Amino acid sequence: MDTANQLTSAGSFQVLKLPLGFIRVLEWLFAIFAFATCGGYSGQLRVSVDCLEKASSNLSIAIDFAYPFRLHQVSFEVPMCEDMRRERLFLIGDYSSSAEFFVTIAVFAFLYSFVATVVYIFFRNKYHENNRGPLIDFVATVVFSFMWLVSSSAWAKALSDVKVATDPDEVQLLFAACKVQTNKCGSVQEPRWSGLNTSVVFGFLNFVLWAGNIWFVFKETGWHKNAARFVGGASEKQAGSFTQESLDRSGSYSTQGDQGLPSEYSQVGGLSSYANQM
Repeated sequence: MDTANQLTSAGSFQVLKLPLGFIRVLEWLFAIFAFATCGGYSGQLRVSVDCLEKASSNLSIAIDFAYPFRLHQVSFEVPMCEDMRRERLFLIGDYSSSAEFFVTIAVFAFLYSFVATVVYIFFRNKYHENNRGPLIDFVATVVFSFMWLVSSSAWAKALSDVKVATDPDEVQLLFAACKVQTNKCGSVQEPRWSGLNTSVVFGFLNFVLWAGNIWFVFKETGWHKNAARFVGGASEKQAGSFTQESLDRSGSYSTQGDQGLPSEYSQVGGLSSYANQM
């Protein structure tokens, strides 16, 4: 307990109220949801084969598949409706590369956002030392934003292909018994896709979070501070030149006014003297 209290007192949790720290926490949570909904998925579809010879029929053929969706390794047996014979078949397609790529990016994003949050809280001074921390953080944020976009797009395309490959109507085309008109094949149960659809949504939400956080991380770097100083110096110079120009103009106006006064006064003096003579 003493160690925990010391860490709590030493850390600056105020950074979590800032956009930089708050978005990092959201990235950490959303990364968990992304790889959990994809990596933990398992689905099942069921089809039926009703043979002319009822003894050979199988009205509930279960086909199970799961992450990483190497469907070409998923085997199942179906009746051939000929003398109780059965055939072993496999699903079509291998979508493991896109799925594993998506989960890998999610796991690394989860680890990085967690470490970054810890650094923000407990090592804030070292983070800004020599400007290395913000620069590394900025580059990593840009890279993860791009990787989230690529992996989410690839996984969305792969998921649509998985849905086609595991469609009961498509799977029935692989059955030899279903090519005989006297036999009847049908769909009993389709896979549930809510979990995988959610993983795609979280993937693109992670891209939005990481891309939006680029600006807040950039503000911590020396590049932004130097740019702010340059803009501030330029505005000060512009304001100074404007003030000097205004002073010069006011000085010229006053000089012209002073030069014009004697002539007017002389005319008035001349008129008064002329009136006295009269």
